[in-house]
Amino acid sequence: MWYFSWILGLGLATAFGILNAMWYEVHATDEAHARKEPRQPGK
Repeated sequence: MWYFSWILGLGLATAFGILNAMWYEVHATDEAHARKEPRQPGK
């Protein structure tokens, strides 16, 4: 049954990597927009 823990571990590691990449893309895009468009007071 050692293979079950390997499959589970690889699946979780892959899912974590994908979610981490998605999170990074969202935050990198937000930071790029923040640099391009200065915020105006009142908006």
